[in-house]
Amino acid sequence: MQMTRITDIHTHTFPDKIASRAIDTLKGKSHAEAFTDGTVKMLASSMQEAGISCSVVQPVATNPRQVVHVNDSSIRLNDSGSGIMSFGCMHPDFDGWAEELSRIRDAGLKGIKIHPVYQGVPADDARYIRILRRCGELGLLVLIHAGWDIGFPGNDCALPGKIHRALKESGDVRVILAHMGGWRAWRESLETFAEGNAYIDTAFSLGEFVPNGDGYYASREECMMLDAEEFVKMVRAFGAERVLFGSDSPWASQKDTVRSIESLPLTDDEKMKIFCGNAAKLLGLQ
Repeated sequence: MQMTRITDIHTHTFPDKIASRAIDTLKGKSHAEAFTDGTVKMLASSMQEAGISCSVVQPVATNPRQVVHVNDSSIRLNDSGSGIMSFGCMHPDFDGWAEELSRIRDAGLKGIKIHPVYQGVPADDARYIRILRRCGELGLLVLIHAGWDIGFPGNDCALPGKIHRALKESGDVRVILAHMGGWRAWRESLETFAEGNAYIDTAFSLGEFVPNGDGYYASREECMMLDAEEFVKMVRAFGAERVLFGSDSPWASQKDTVRSIESLPLTDDEKMKIFCGNAAKLLGLQ
């Protein structure tokens, strides 16, 4: 099936001057391969190769001092007209969180990314709940890292149960749960979120990830994620209208991720919703 417009809701880039260092650091933590150098320029090249019309960068503030600077960069990228959009970021310990969220909205960004694991705060902490509530009031989307994290084994800050508790107290806010609702916590994701209204993205969830060659992973089985049957089961349980295409570039090849989902036994209508229809509605894309 040939898509007229594919939107990748979950990508990452870094400023050119720190991209190489950031990629090397994250490869060391995750022991996974990177498929771009982390720059906007190479993401644009990857998009062209994969037939992707729009990518959304999901920045993470790992400490509160980064918030304003990262959001300034996100605003510039979002206004660049390059086919690459950006969400903003927020850290639960940032003092001016309410005002900064208003600035993000007023600058035209569609949402924010939060990452309980990288930020070291459980998803059901009151600091996140107030952020979620404010995003709901402002009409901002929130993309949340969900599940375990490949670079932080044993950190349970973003498991589905914690996110669910936060959402129960957060009012009417539109959320996208990354990694099919919970990386390597997929059974819990199904049990927790399938009957709700949260969206999920496909990032870094289908097939197997590619190790970086340092020998950390002793077998192919350690690199396996959802197989095709499990992935389709999740799509059908959530409903294709709640699933968004995401690659997690640079940690997966956009081209290979597109091909993997195109090859699944989903209907053309389901694929259209996943690849472009749902994102167009959420992001207001033409």
